[in-house]
Amino acid sequence: MNIVKNLWRTVPAIRSSFGISHNIQNVIRPFSTTITPITNITENMPPLELDKLYKRVELEMRGIDPAVLLSYSWFCVAAASHLGIEVTKNWALRKAEKERHTLLRCVHIYKKHKVQYEIRTYFRFIHLQRLTGSTCDTYLEYIERNLPEGCALKVTKVECQKLPEHIVPPTE
Repeated sequence: MNIVKNLWRTVPAIRSSFGISHNIQNVIRPFSTTITPITNITENMPPLELDKLYKRVELEMRGIDPAVLLSYSWFCVAAASHLGIEVTKNWALRKAEKERHTLLRCVHIYKKHKVQYEIRTYFRFIHLQRLTGSTCDTYLEYIERNLPEGCALKVTKVECQKLPEHIVPPTE
């Protein structure tokens, strides 16, 4: 403390940089003598939970417009490549699924006057392999938020799990 006081008196540049030229006790304070004990952090922590592993994640996209569906599948593949996810398959069905509804023009009479309506549903599929649970959740949330109108998304996950203890691998 005396060294600091002497230095304070001898060097006017230090005094002017602080802007205080009078009492040194206001500027320099002794160190605190209170010591707080360090507690063991591992006692209060819950057990470590391992991340899930997925062998394969299958995305099934349905839509009424094939161009929008194709554009969205390109978006999904590009997002997967940016996250480092391996895309193994990306394909579409050759023909659309057609659903036909036949209605009478007039409800009461004239059965020969009918109108037929058709709804076409197009499909695209993407298979992703070897994903962790956190990467899968992040990816799926991102592509679900950017799902265009007129499209639906179905996700099927194949999870890797440990063998149960009662099942023993065969010995040779």
